[in-house]
Amino acid sequence: MMFSALSRVARPIATQLVRRHHPQRVVGSSSASFATVKEGLTATDAWNKSCYSGIDYTINEDLPVYEAVQKFAAYNVGCLVTVDAEGKISGVVSERDYVCKIALLGKTSKVTPIKEISTKSANLITASPGETVSGCMAKMLMKDIRHLPLLDEDGKVVGIVSIKDLVKAELKEKEAAIKTLSDFALGRGGHFGSD
Repeated sequence: MMFSALSRVARPIATQLVRRHHPQRVVGSSSASFATVKEGLTATDAWNKSCYSGIDYTINEDLPVYEAVQKFAAYNVGCLVTVDAEGKISGVVSERDYVCKIALLGKTSKVTPIKEISTKSANLITASPGETVSGCMAKMLMKDIRHLPLLDEDGKVVGIVSIKDLVKAELKEKEAAIKTLSDFALGRGGHFGSD
């Protein structure tokens, strides 16, 4: 709550100050030589820094659950996107699915196929890579889920983000805004983000 109030105040002030003192600079520009507030942090920004960006986060739904558990442990992730024999998205499977539908019910993970415990694509909550971090967080909190597959315009999976990835991205953005405003208020240098 405090961060969103700060963000509503900080962004316009920081944008005004940058435009007043550096009209040639664009807020959020990667070419800027000083720290600025980045507008519209997206799901892709969070995903690029997540543990899911460098791995194969998909798994065939016909494999036994044991294969998913091995992948969870090997990659230190909590969710995988399931695909059918043709490689199309069929749902997601999570550590929570394993605990609730295998371990507690006395099934065996070496013979139970992933598709028996996964959340099917018809019930799947997804986001587009361009959606904002706050928009993704709202979807996840509303449905009480911890992972969100990112789908492109054609419905193909391009990534997956966890609530932890989104919170980290949101906090980093807020910290950058606070530092920019603090530097300006303390008169550090003639530009934002000076040391």
